Amino acid sequence: MFGLDHAEANTGEQRGGAPADHTKTSRQALTETSRDPIAMDRTTPLTDIARLPAPDQASGQPPALARLASRAKSYAEGAQAKNTRQAYAADWRHFCSWCRRHHRDPMPQNPETVGLYIAARASGADGSTDTVATIERRLSALTWRFAQAGAPLDRRDPHVATVLAGIRRAHGRPPRGKDAITSDDLQAMLATLEAGSLRGARDRAILLIGFAGGFRRSEITGLDVGRGQTEDGLGWIDVLDQGLLVTLRGKTGWREVEIGPGSRDATCPVAALRTWTRLARIAHGPLFRRVTDAGRSVGLERLDDKHVARLVKRAALAAGVRGDLPERERRDRFSGHSLRAGLASSAEIEERHVQRQLGHASAEMTRRYQRRRDRFRVNLTKAAGL
Repeated sequence: MFGLDHAEANTGEQRGGAPADHTKTSRQALTETSRDPIAMDRTTPLTDIARLPAPDQASGQPPALARLASRAKSYAEGAQAKNTRQAYAADWRHFCSWCRRHHRDPMPQNPETVGLYIAARASGADGSTDTVATIERRLSALTWRFAQAGAPLDRRDPHVATVLAGIRRAHGRPPRGKDAITSDDLQAMLATLEAGSLRGARDRAILLIGFAGGFRRSEITGLDVGRGQTEDGLGWIDVLDQGLLVTLRGKTGWREVEIGPGSRDATCPVAALRTWTRLARIAHGPLFRRVTDAGRSVGLERLDDKHVARLVKRAALAAGVRGDLPERERRDRFSGHSLRAGLASSAEIEERHVQRQLGHASAEMTRRYQRRRDRFRVNLTKAAGL
């Protein structure tokens, strides 16, 4: 299926003929630029209009059109989440580097090249091996990149589809999600935080709001104090008499999430939020920020979402959660997603309420958490008379 000989690109003069025409069409120029991963990173090919230059006196464009092109580019870049854009850019650079080492062109798209690439990543031919999930993510990144360059990759091509099916069959493993944090676990984790400090108040609010809201880590750190206060914000919080109303833009679009008060102040997300904003004196902009100056000051920049994952791991280890396991395995069991999974697994309410809170597009995703919660509640062995 795969041909091992690869045609070399003509340089200087065309073989056996007259000198090559050095006048390049715009499509040829785009293709050549796309072969250079550094150049591709400088000019991300989102859409044709997204490649229009920003306002520039030397561009010759009318100022109004130049401003419109800049705005269109900004909209196109915002069509995907920041983490997705970063992951896709890293995957594209990885693919280009592999192509360079094996004397193949990344552009225009070639299903044979893509098939060889994913086979190399699955087999460890380059010295390291990707999981099936990582290979599928890399393939999604390449598919998106080729589509933006105007040359879509046909994933049904046998060079891609058949190889991927074989990889799934040979290397596929059952999915292993992160462990859910229960309410008892969370209370033990809260007890490990430094009481009365800025950092402790911030992390307490993060854990309680993340758990009670069932939020992803990027959704937690993407919150602003109020509506429309920052360009990179994913939502905001309204403090009402009944609790917190969080308006959030997630993977499935905008949604409203209600967070009620806890049974006592020590575990109340509303009280934790009020304590954090009062101590940090935050009234505008990003809600969760870095604590600086040896814990005495609060910065202006938004906290990175990786902080949530590190916080959950650190607090779970300090609290002795799953103390029956070795420390290294315990560390791998928990992440920012453990808060989200914890709410879904712990809340004894109807499925539809959990689905709405977590913003799941389908009920099947919600049922995955509840199946984990309901394991062995029904014993069919005994029910069958054994």
